[in-house]
Amino acid sequence: MSKYSIYIIFGVCALVFLVIQLNNRKRSKQRKSKKFMDGYDRKKNEK
Repeated sequence: MSKYSIYIIFGVCALVFLVIQLNNRKRSKQRKSKKFMDGYDRKKNEK
């Protein structure tokens, strides 16, 4: 094991975390944009 192996492992974990965060942001923006499509009506809760 090299002297910097812990930093390499930490860097890889941080990179994976950032990729997952970016994918989640893209998905949430797509979900939000669906609300503004033509003919979108919010479901009303009738009690």
